[in-house]
Amino acid sequence: MRLWVGLLLAMLLPVAAGADSRLERLDTTEDGRAWEAVGRLDINGTGFCTGALIAPNLVLTAAHCMFDKRTKARIDPESIEFLAGWRNGRASAYRQVRRAVVHPGYVFDGEVSPERVRNDVALLELQHPIRNTTIQPFKTATRPSKGDRIGIVSYAHDRADAPALQEVCSVMARQQGVLVMSCNVDFGSSGAPIFTFENGEPRIVSVVSAKAEVKGERVSLGTELEEPLALLMADLSAGAGFISAPPPRTARVMVGDTRRATGAKFVKP
Repeated sequence: MRLWVGLLLAMLLPVAAGADSRLERLDTTEDGRAWEAVGRLDINGTGFCTGALIAPNLVLTAAHCMFDKRTKARIDPESIEFLAGWRNGRASAYRQVRRAVVHPGYVFDGEVSPERVRNDVALLELQHPIRNTTIQPFKTATRPSKGDRIGIVSYAHDRADAPALQEVCSVMARQQGVLVMSCNVDFGSSGAPIFTFENGEPRIVSVVSAKAEVKGERVSLGTELEEPLALLMADLSAGAGFISAPPPRTARVMVGDTRRATGAKFVKP
């Protein structure tokens, strides 16, 4: 991990330290109006990730969110709940997940490598579509180039009750299907959508896989989305994503309960 990220960082564009915008909490309805399709994924009562609607019944996130950190086993999709626009104890819509597909090349318990990061993407089908005029699914776009300006909306362990927007960060390098970005992420940001804003319209171009720090520089890592998403859509169409023998359901535990741990998984070199 340290080696290949270091090689990527060696090719970074020089970016001024003040070029990126700060994280801005979306605490009010007005602040978060354009981002209601980003939500928190509460996972099996043990942690959370970030996800985003790309269709009324489909949520895009990171593949590693679909695995139990302790047992390495796949998590029962029906134990996952999507909280669209979750903010200060309320969501604009609540939906259970029906099934989930992860990239066929993703290995949760494998060696950390470019292959693992570029395959770290999952697609979740909801039990019922979200048809709400205030929650509009995002479109996706082709992969960004090195130097492109991007943005991110995410939850994290220290801001679990409201999302935050970083409207300006950048693609620092791109190699082997992996994007190295300057976006500010932390535990809980796994699966968060990365946006471009061409013509003023936010479109998803990646999801957050990991955070890393190399030579004192904090970076986020994500996949190039176009080809992995096509594979996931094909798997869903083929009927994949169900667990034939799901584990016992775990009672829902809300944030604020001392039993909850923020279990989103990140690579730390």
